[in-house]
Amino acid sequence: MRSKLPKTVFVLGLVSFFNDLSSEMIYPLLPLFLSSTLGAGAVALGVVEGVAESASSILKAVSGIAADRWNKRKPLILSGYGLSGLVRPLIGLAWAWPLVLAARFFDRVGKGLRTSPRDALISMSVKPEMRGRAYGFHRAMDHSGAVAGPLAAAFLLSVLGLGLRHVFLLAAIPAMVVIALIAFGVKDPKGEEPEEDACAPPFSKHDWKRLGPDYRRLLTSVVIFTLGNSTDAFILLKLSAAGVSGPWIAGLWSLHHVIKSIATYWGGRFSDRLGRRRMILAGWIFYAAVYFCFAFASSPGWIVALFLLYGVYYGLTEPCEKAWVADMAPKELCGAAFGFYHAAVGLAALPASLIFGMIWHAWGMAAAFMTGALLAAAASILLPREPCS
Repeated sequence: MRSKLPKTVFVLGLVSFFNDLSSEMIYPLLPLFLSSTLGAGAVALGVVEGVAESASSILKAVSGIAADRWNKRKPLILSGYGLSGLVRPLIGLAWAWPLVLAARFFDRVGKGLRTSPRDALISMSVKPEMRGRAYGFHRAMDHSGAVAGPLAAAFLLSVLGLGLRHVFLLAAIPAMVVIALIAFGVKDPKGEEPEEDACAPPFSKHDWKRLGPDYRRLLTSVVIFTLGNSTDAFILLKLSAAGVSGPWIAGLWSLHHVIKSIATYWGGRFSDRLGRRRMILAGWIFYAAVYFCFAFASSPGWIVALFLLYGVYYGLTEPCEKAWVADMAPKELCGAAFGFYHAAVGLAALPASLIFGMIWHAWGMAAAFMTGALLAAAASILLPREPCS
């Protein structure tokens, strides 16, 4: 009989659902709010997102190390989700774009505080042979929230006739549900307290060596892949350039998240049976093939089909990468391993879209998508071997 997922993993899945419901009620509308309500342009939007994501990436490493040092993950998870949930809806009260920058900055600080400890806690809450399934469930719930959030915002705007500011303020409701779920439904696993040496650094060169060469090689390959994995806004731009209307793009974006939710749930399960490397390799090759086709597709029908197929790539890779990081890391360094993994992905993602945009501008759209495909193929070659069980 198949074992059930532990309560902690189930609750953290609900936490991600309601957190993304709250976040996605705001995020898709943020560019419109900045431009139409606050009179800010693309430069302001770039500053807001760039500063926010940089802070989040760095903090993911710091919080992961701290979780290992203190052997406590729930306080960091609660403070991270709590901070984001409190400041995110305050965007509705902003009267100038620097205030939006401040809110987005602290929102991302919250993400940086919670992400690595949360992923480490999921790993510690399940047996190794269930890790893929656990991360698959978590990512599926996260993507489900990303489907529900824009739909909730659309209902409030079009059916109830509320304004943008009211929608942002109402995003506080699911955020409060998140805090309650963590406070009453999440527990740190019981275990021995780590031996503390006041003179010892929280993370040392010796700890880095203990993570092993396979972990470092995985990190290198993930960075190379991420450099070719630009923002999905470029795919939406290609849809628009092909003549797909705005309402259709919004609907396709929601359907894209539905596919991601289903794919990540099953992808995590399959990785427990088929192996992490095999699934990630299949995902990156699939990504390269889709991007290669994007480079030459011109008809709206083909582009829409590719966009929907693109959602499958997430299922093949997202839960599997996390499960493999957990497999490689010693228990007492699990938080740090996730911290460096998330920081590497986040920092590599910052120049990825800039590189894609510059290539698009200089040599055309096809060259930009081909570059993404080639980097995915190169990353696939560098993946470490998975040890035989």
